[in-house]
Parts: sequence; structure tokens; C-alpha cells
Amino acid sequence: MDRIVIRGAKSLNGTIYIGGAKNAALPLLASCLLSEQTLTLSNLPHLVDVSSMAHLLAELGVSISMNGNAGGGGNMGRVFELTACGNIHTTAPYELVRKMRASILVLGPLLARYGVARVSLPGGCAIGTRPVDLHLKALAQMGAEIDLTDGYIEAKAPNGLKGAHIVFPTVTVGGTENLLMAAALADGKTIITNAAREPEVTDLAQCLVAMGAKIEGIGTDTLNIIGQRELHGADYSVVPDRIETGSYAVAAAVTDGDLTLKGTRLNLIESIAGILRQSGVSIVEVDDGIRVRRASEGISGVDVMTEPFPGFPTDMQAQMMVLMSVARGASMITETIFENRFMHVPELSRMGADINVHGSSAIIRGGVKLKGAQVMATDLRASVSLVLAALSADGETEINRVYHLDRGYERLEEKLAACGADIVRIKD
Repeated sequence: MDRIVIRGAKSLNGTIYIGGAKNAALPLLASCLLSEQTLTLSNLPHLVDVSSMAHLLAELGVSISMNGNAGGGGNMGRVFELTACGNIHTTAPYELVRKMRASILVLGPLLARYGVARVSLPGGCAIGTRPVDLHLKALAQMGAEIDLTDGYIEAKAPNGLKGAHIVFPTVTVGGTENLLMAAALADGKTIITNAAREPEVTDLAQCLVAMGAKIEGIGTDTLNIIGQRELHGADYSVVPDRIETGSYAVAAAVTDGDLTLKGTRLNLIESIAGILRQSGVSIVEVDDGIRVRRASEGISGVDVMTEPFPGFPTDMQAQMMVLMSVARGASMITETIFENRFMHVPELSRMGADINVHGSSAIIRGGVKLKGAQVMATDLRASVSLVLAALSADGETEINRVYHLDRGYERLEEKLAACGADIVRIKD
């Protein structure tokens, strides 16, 4: 199992190119199932999760071709052409779905287009309960007959899906995405109330519109979809990854560095940028990106609460905890999205961080100098938080179980090393 070794306390300076968003790419890939024509997606990141979704689609019978890399100047987003015509299978097996929760996103399009779907209950990062019952209840409102049998979701729509008014009791990104795709081919009008507003959801909606879907309210919490008999092909570029952007912004701050993040946009990380600026980080727009560096006054602790978009994203909570650990003063981070997302705290404590967890909140007493140690990654964002801590720490840090990183960060070691990090991956 691979390990990453980092010798820290080195300032990061230079340019990092931000890839396409993993959390946008996965539903966009699944949307190819809605049309028999070719969907061409560019700026796809080269990540394990993207490869897993492509493998799943290929197993379902989707024809996939990769036409090299797009973009220049270091932006190496891949281009996929996906065609779901001919003999498409409607069973997504456990062997593939168990690797990644986003596999559930094939349920809506399969059911809408073929009237039947058999999808294994999903796996993924162990960061708390993330049930799919909201997906299933909403599809049932649209006329689907759903049974849970032997670990599989068995769904049928013998009379086709019908438009309905879906009111989600809580915000669900995956549920919104599944219902958007299902509603695009449903008979009649579907209204989704309390819809997720994340940029990745907006990206999916805009791609569906490019494929011929009729959607109003994009970017708001109320989506109106008028179902179409069929969708056509399209060319679409994946939105830049706001979590990768935020993670490298924190890397600049914790190392007293100066990084230019290319291929991204400030409006994607407004809540993240707001917290970073409060803490003493300078973030300014530059040509095709943003520049991030620590302000001369240094970093001060600020309180953070995770919330659905446009609030502070849960996927940046672990990274922000690292910054607060080295900031002046005390701070509190409250997690409201997932109930089991402080698993990185014991590992950060091994490096000298002063963190106490009380229920859904973590109290951080900052101003410490982190020290290198042997640590273990527990999930994707916890993994990158340990990388950030190691970059800031004195001495050598060895991070184990780094396969999580490959699910969400493309060429991480290469990007950091090019900006002055002493980082190496050891393959065991």
C-alpha cells in the first residue's frame, strides 16, 4: 500500500493548475445514459473515482473513447466521448458500485430511459450515514416501484416516470442530481423544492440543457423541469474543482507561501475565500485564476460552520482545521452535514495539534508548531488535511493509506513538488 513522505516547513511558491471537479464529473458521466447520441465531456480529472464511474458505464454497455488531453499550460483535463446506444444493461453490480457512492447516480437515468434499473446499494468514504432513501422516495413519487432485495435497489417504472412535485426534507446533492436526470425524460413537469445549489449541481443542469433538457431555476433551491421525449448529444466542459482550489489555497497559507491557482474561479469558492480572508489570507483574482498568500499580519483563528452551498463546504472542514491549528488564538469548527467527519482529529493530534471534540464541534487552540509523525488517512478530505499538516510541520511525516487521495486529487505530489514541497510517494 502506497505511502507519502513529506519533509515539511518549506514555503510553497509557484503555479498550480486546478483540474475539473470530481463531484461534477461523476454525475455528468452518468448523464450520458439519457441519450443514444454522443456526449463529449472535456476537462475531466484523471482520478480513481472518474475511472471507476467510466468502468461502471462501460460494464453497462456505454461506448467510451478518450481523445487525449485538452487544454494547455499544464491543464491536462481529459476528453471522453460517451455513447449509450444499442444493448445497454440496467444492472449496476456490487463489485463496481461498492467502490464509490456516486455510482447511485446511474439509477435515475437508467430508470427514466429504460423503465428499469437494478443498482447495488453504494459504498464510499466512511464519513457517516449518507442514506439514499431520499432518492428512492422521490423516484417513487414519480411513479417508480422500488424494492430493496439482497443489497440491491430494484426499480421499475412500467408506465414511465411522471412529473411530480418533490420536496426534499433536507438538502441532498446526490438526490437532486438523480432527480434532475430522471425528470429530464419524465412525462410532464417536475418541481424540485429544497434542491441542492452546489456548483456541481448547476454544472449538471447546464449540461442537461445543452443536451436538450428544459430546466428553469438553475442555481436556486427550486428547479422546474419539463420532461422531454429524448435528449441529444452535446459537448460540455467540467467546472473547475472548488475543493481542490480551496485545498491548495490552504497549502499556501499554512506554509507562508505564494501560490497562483490557474484554471479556477474566485466565484466558486466565495464562502471559503471569506473565511480565509477573515483569518488573514490574501486572495485576489488574476488572469485565469486566483493568487493566494498569507497577509503580513499572520493567521488568526476564526470560527467555521459547515453548511450546504452557499455556506462553507463540509469537504473543506478538515483542511481548515489544519489552518486553525497553526493560527493565533482559539477557534471552533462545527460540522452540520456529516456526523462522523472528525476522524482526522486523532491524527492531527499526533502531530501536536491541540483539538478537543465536543459532539459536532471541535475546539482548536492554535499557535502550535506541528511536528512530523506517522499518521494514517481515513477518508479523502482527511487525507489531504494530513498532507497540509505535513507541509507545515517540522521534520518528516509519513502518511499511510493514501489511496484515498487518488480518488480526489490529481497528480498531488507532482503539483506540490513543483512549488517547492519535499514530497515523495513510496510504493510498497
